[in-house]
Amino acid sequence: MMLKFINRFEKLVYILLIAFLVIVLVFAIGQMFWSLWNALKPSPAFNLDSLELSTALGGFLLVLIAVELLDTMKAYIVENVIHVEVVVLLAIIAIARKVILLNPQSPPDGVELIGLGILIVGLAASYYLIRKAGIAIGSGLVKPPEVKPPQTE
Repeated sequence: MMLKFINRFEKLVYILLIAFLVIVLVFAIGQMFWSLWNALKPSPAFNLDSLELSTALGGFLLVLIAVELLDTMKAYIVENVIHVEVVVLLAIIAIARKVILLNPQSPPDGVELIGLGILIVGLAASYYLIRKAGIAIGSGLVKPPEVKPPQTE
C-alpha cells in the first residue's frame, strides 16, 4: 500500500516537473528568438559578431538540453526507465555549452580549462562505455546487454 502511494507520488512529482520544464522551455525559446532578432535587426547585412553568435549558440544549446531533459523525464514516466546514455549526453552538451560560451576577452585560468578537459574526457569515456554495454537503469534493475549465441558452422 505504502509503496503504491510512493510510486504515484513520484509520478506526480515528475509530471509537475515536466509541466514546469515546458513553461521554462517556452520562455527559453522565446528569449532565444528575441535575442537573435535583436542581434540581427540593427545590422543591415544580418551579420553577427562573435559575442552575438556565441549567445545565439548558447541559447540554442540551452533549448536542446531542455528538450532532451524533457524527453528523458517523459521516458521515465512511460517506461519507468532512466536512459543513462541520454543523461550522460546531456552532461556532454552542457559542458560543450560552457566551452562555447567561454569569453575570449577574459580567458579562464589554466585550472578551469584542465578541469573542463578532464570532464569532457571522462564524460566521453562514460558515453562510449555505456553505448558499448547497452545499459539502461530502471526500477533498480540493470538491463544486461543482449548476448548473441555463438554461431556454429
